[in-house]
Amino acid sequence: MQIETHHKLFYYISMETCRITVKPLTFLFFVSTFCTAQSQKLNKDHSREEILLAAREMINAAGTCAFVTVDENGLPHARTMDPFAPETDFTIWLATNPQSRKVIQIKSNPNVLLHYVDKNDNGYVSIYGKAVLVNEQHEKDFRWKEAWKTFYPNRQTHYLLIKFVPSRLEIINYARGINGNFQTWQPAEVDFK
Repeated sequence: MQIETHHKLFYYISMETCRITVKPLTFLFFVSTFCTAQSQKLNKDHSREEILLAAREMINAAGTCAFVTVDENGLPHARTMDPFAPETDFTIWLATNPQSRKVIQIKSNPNVLLHYVDKNDNGYVSIYGKAVLVNEQHEKDFRWKEAWKTFYPNRQTHYLLIKFVPSRLEIINYARGINGNFQTWQPAEVDFK
């Protein structure tokens, strides 16, 4: 009688534990399935134009970006820069000192990355492309910010432009529902090629 009571109690506890455990797991399964479907739906519903508009807004709001180059040993180097706003085709102009490490790295490997962070929403825009060094004075005069005069006292010799030509853009923009793939975390992307 004592053993039978223990077995019944064990059976009841096991069934209760299973019932309590299965409900949350079932709930998590349905939530996961729903979120995956919604994430994929949201990204498929965004056109190239909508993605580029969201990216442009984030870039303009960010103000600065991380400019990433690769050195001769294959190591990435990031620095904060003050770029111009993207042109229609997402060409982006930046400026630097002709003696800087990034100039040497660009000459060796022009593949670079611009990374903009959404300060309010943890979203981001990463743009992959090639950097071209531009030293024509008319371009340097046209692309000038008065705030830079402390950094470049002589615009002829201390100032060099970097023309960034994009090849691919990745974006996460939660405010617009551009969330990337729920399972792989692959962001939405646009190919410029």
